[in-house]
Amino acid sequence: MWQPATERLQHFQTMLKTKLNVLTLRKEPLPTVIFHEPEAIELCTTTPLMKTRTHTGCKVTYLGKVSTTGMQFLSGCTEKPVIELWKKHTLTREDVYPANALLEIRPFQVWLHHLDLKGEATVHMDTFQVARIAYCTADHNVSPNIFAWVYREINDDLSYQMDCHAVECESKLEAKKLAHAMMEAFKKTFHSMKSDGRIHRNSSSEEVSHEFEPDDG
Repeated sequence: MWQPATERLQHFQTMLKTKLNVLTLRKEPLPTVIFHEPEAIELCTTTPLMKTRTHTGCKVTYLGKVSTTGMQFLSGCTEKPVIELWKKHTLTREDVYPANALLEIRPFQVWLHHLDLKGEATVHMDTFQVARIAYCTADHNVSPNIFAWVYREINDDLSYQMDCHAVECESKLEAKKLAHAMMEAFKKTFHSMKSDGRIHRNSSSEEVSHEFEPDDG
C-alpha cells in the first residue's frame, strides 16, 4: 500500500526513536559500573594499612654480660659477675640514668628490646631461649634492683659458653617480679618439651629446675 512521503517519514522517525530508546536502556547500567569501579580502586590504593608495634615488658637498664665458669649454679653464683658489670656501669653512670632496654619474658623466649634516646624500642633485639637459661636471681648484695640470669650461648663451632647477663630495674619489687616471671616461663617451656618427648617423661620440673629456681630471697 502506497503511503505519502510524510507518513513514511513519520514512521521512520518512530522506528528510529524506538531503537534509540532500546540502545539507551542497554547503556544505562554502564555509567554505574564505570562510576563505582574507579572509586573502589582509589579506596584500596589510598587507604594505608597501619601496623603499630607495641611491646610489653619491664623497662630496665641493661648492664651487659660477662662469661662465667662452672656447670652447677647455686645461690650467690652470679654475685661476682654482677659486681664486675656493676663497676663498669657506675664508671660511666650519671645521676639519673634512663632505662635503655625493655625486658619481655615470654613462655619460650626472653626478648631484650633496646631503646633509643627517646625511650622508644628500636629494631635491635636480643633473643634468649628459655631452655638455655640455667639460673636466674634477683638477690644481689651490690644492689637489690639487679636481676641476672646465666645463659648458655652456642658459638658458630657448636661449642658453648656460659654468660651472665644483668639488668638494673627501677625497684627491688620489679627485679623480684622478673625472677618469678622467668620461673613461670621455664615451667611452661619444660612442660612443652616434656610433651614433645625432648625430655624424659620420668623427669619432674622440680628436678630439672633445681638450679634454675629464682633465688630472690
